[in-house]
Amino acid sequence: MDEAVQQTTHIFALRTTANREDQVMDFVTSNVKKKKLAVYSVIFPHGMRGYIFLEAGSRSDAEMAAQGVPYAKGVLPKEVQMKELEHTFEQAPAEMNIQKNDIAEIISGTLKREQCKVQRVDTVKGEVVVVLLDAAVPIPITLKMDAIRVIRRESEEENK
Repeated sequence: MDEAVQQTTHIFALRTTANREDQVMDFVTSNVKKKKLAVYSVIFPHGMRGYIFLEAGSRSDAEMAAQGVPYAKGVLPKEVQMKELEHTFEQAPAEMNIQKNDIAEIISGTLKREQCKVQRVDTVKGEVVVVLLDAAVPIPITLKMDAIRVIRRESEEENK
């Protein structure tokens, strides 16, 4: 059955007002549920302002989903191929093994290359609270888990 669904789905680009993509997505998904349309997914790839993408069974389903939605400017006439969107998707990282008291290096943002100590890990939000090691005053900073890389564990230091 999955093969039949994949063969009949199409991807359409819906033009939106920039910075209103999240609101448009909410309205579109609401329309899809109310009207029971053949729209299988609604995607807003970050970094691609002014567009959201609809995976739908037909152009008419995509257009009906966008009908009457504030900030939606219309479905583009040309269908989008999956290979055109693949670069916007990122693979979900494997379970990150970050623990309290780990020594880590910040790998993105303005504090890049700074070393820090992990104070708290929130796996639900995907965030960690760290304190910079070189700071004169320890100030807790909240970062995304993928913004740090563990250098060493406190338990490894104790074993030496």
